[in-house]
Amino acid sequence: MSKVRFTEEFKLEAIKQITEHHRPVAEVSQRLSVSSHSL
Repeated sequence: MSKVRFTEEFKLEAIKQITEHHRPVAEVSQRLSVSSHSL
């Protein structure tokens, strides 16, 4: 199984959605099509 690499920009935007916009991790992970465990 290959490891998926995310760009720094992608990671920062995901964090911003959770911390600044107070969105639930489950919602952000679904929007970004990644596992909630990845966040």
